[in-house]
Amino acid sequence: MHRPAAFAALLGLTRAASAIGDFWVQNDFCARVKGASDDHPVTYEDPATKEKTTHGTADGRKACLHHCLTYTAAQAVVAGLGARALGIRVHPGAAAASLALSFGTHYIADRRVPGHGVLEKLADKTGKTNFYKLASHGMNGAFHLDNSWHHGWEAVAALIATAKATPR
Repeated sequence: MHRPAAFAALLGLTRAASAIGDFWVQNDFCARVKGASDDHPVTYEDPATKEKTTHGTADGRKACLHHCLTYTAAQAVVAGLGARALGIRVHPGAAAASLALSFGTHYIADRRVPGHGVLEKLADKTGKTNFYKLASHGMNGAFHLDNSWHHGWEAVAALIATAKATPR
C-alpha cells in the first residue's frame, strides 16, 4: 500500500463526508442552537409549528454534541465505504483515533459561544478578529475560519488513519 495514495484518498473521502455532515445531515435546530449559552441564549423558531423556544448552555452543548455525532458518523460511513471500494484496509485503531480527533476538534470549533469560543479566541490572538467578525459582501469570516480549521484537522486525521493502512 502506497501511504501517500491512501492518505490522499482518505482525505478526499473525509472532506466530502464533512461537507455532507455539516450541510446536509446537520439539522436546523443544531445549526442554530449549538452555540447557545446561558449568557447568550438562542431563541429557536420551529419552521413547521412556528413555536419559539429559548435555549441556554445545556441545550447548546447537547445540540453541538448531536451535530458532532452525526457529522462523525457521516465521515465513518463515507470513509469506510470509500476505503473498501478503493481496496484500502484501514486499521480499526487508527480509524477510531482518526474519528475521535475529528469529533473532538469539530466540537471545539462548533461550540461558538460568543466571546468564549476557541475559534474566536484564536482569531483574536492571531490578528484575525476583524475577519472573524466579517459578515458582509457575501463573506462570513467565522465560517471560513471554521472551515479551514476543519480542513486542517481532517488532514491530521487522514494521516492517523493511514498509519497502518494495507491493501485489501
